Amino acid sequence: MLKILIIDDDPIVRTVLKRTLENQGYQVTIANNGQEGIQYAKEIQPALIICDWMMSCIDGLEVCRRIKREPELATTFFILLTAKGAQRGEEEDRIRGLDAGADEFISKPIEMKELKARVRAGLRLYQLHEDLKRQKQTLEVLNQNLQEELAEAADYVQSLLPSPLTGKVKTDTLFIPSAQLGGDCFDYYWIDDDNLVIYLLDVSGHGVGSALLSVSVLNLLRSQSLANTDFRQPGEVLKALNQNFQMRDHGHKYFTIWYGVYSYSKQQLIYASAGHPSGILLHQTSHQFEATHLGSLDLPIGFVPDICFEEMKVDIVENSSLYILSDGTYEILQPNGQLWSINAFVDLLLNFHQHSLEDILDNIKSINSLVNFDDDLSLLRIKF
Repeated sequence: MLKILIIDDDPIVRTVLKRTLENQGYQVTIANNGQEGIQYAKEIQPALIICDWMMSCIDGLEVCRRIKREPELATTFFILLTAKGAQRGEEEDRIRGLDAGADEFISKPIEMKELKARVRAGLRLYQLHEDLKRQKQTLEVLNQNLQEELAEAADYVQSLLPSPLTGKVKTDTLFIPSAQLGGDCFDYYWIDDDNLVIYLLDVSGHGVGSALLSVSVLNLLRSQSLANTDFRQPGEVLKALNQNFQMRDHGHKYFTIWYGVYSYSKQQLIYASAGHPSGILLHQTSHQFEATHLGSLDLPIGFVPDICFEEMKVDIVENSSLYILSDGTYEILQPNGQLWSINAFVDLLLNFHQHSLEDILDNIKSINSLVNFDDDLSLLRIKF
C-alpha cells in the first residue's frame, strides 16, 4: 500500500485530509508541524507528501527543500497547500515552490475532487520514477556483471599470449587492451630448429565475438591444424585461413594478419600480409638506422574466397629489429582532431629503438595526450 504523509499545523485540515485519503485506500500518516514532518518522512519514506505552505517555525517551502535533499526521498511527490488569501498562488511564489522541489500546488479551501485527482496523478508519477529506478539498478547490476565477464575474457586472451623468447632470437611485447574487449592476438614459436613463425592478427570490431574469433584463429595456428598447409610458407597459411574464415560464416567479421617465417640458417625472412599494417624492419646502414616497411596490398581474411596472397622475402642483417603491430598503435586521434600516422610512429621507433617498449609506449601517450586507448594496442619486437 502506498504511503502518504500530511504535514499541517491545522488539526481540522489534517483530520479532513486523513479521512478522505484513507477512504481512497491509502495509508496516511499525519504530522503537526514541519520538524515532525521531516522526521516522519525520513522514517516512513512516503510516496507522496501534502504539506501546508504557511506554518510556524518551519514553513512548507523549507520542509520541501530539506526533504528533497534526501536521496531516498528525491522521487517523493510533494504537494504544497497554498492560501489564496495570502496570494500564494502568484506566479513568483510558484516559481519559488518549484525551485524548492515542489511538484504540485493546491489552493485552500481545498476542493476534494481536485485533491483526489492530483494525488492519483502524483502517485502515478512516483510509481513511474520508482520503476525507472529499479530498472536502472537492474541495468547497473547487469552492466557490472558484464564488465566482470569481459575482464575475465580479456585476462584469458592475455594468458594465451606467448612468453618472451631468448637465445638466438629475442622478443619482447606490449599488449594494452582498450576499454572494450578487442580482437588482437599474436604468437611466435620455433616450428623446427631453423624456422621461427611470427604473426599478429586483428579481428574487426570489439566485444566477445571479435575476441572469440581471434582466439579460434590463434588456437588453429598454434596447433597447426590447417589441412594440407606448410606453416613455413606464409602465402599458403593465409590462403588456408581465408578459405576457413569467410565473413559470411563468421558473423560478418574479418581479420587482418601479418605472418612471417624467419630462417636462422639463411638469415632470411619470408612474409605475407592480409590487409594488415606493414611490419617495420630496422637495420643499420653506415652510422644510422633505416626503416623498411614489410607489407602488401592484399585483402583481409574473409573478404573474397579463393585468392592467393603474395609472399615476399627480405634478408636479415645482424642486429636488425622487426616490429609487428596492430593499427591501434598509431591510429590515434590527436588533440588537434587529426589522426596520428604510421609514418609518425616509425619516426618514433627510429629515435627510441634502443629503449624498452614501455618507453616507446610512454612516448606514444605523451605525444597524443592519451590516458586510455580506443583500440587494442599490440606491439611485437623481434631482435635478430
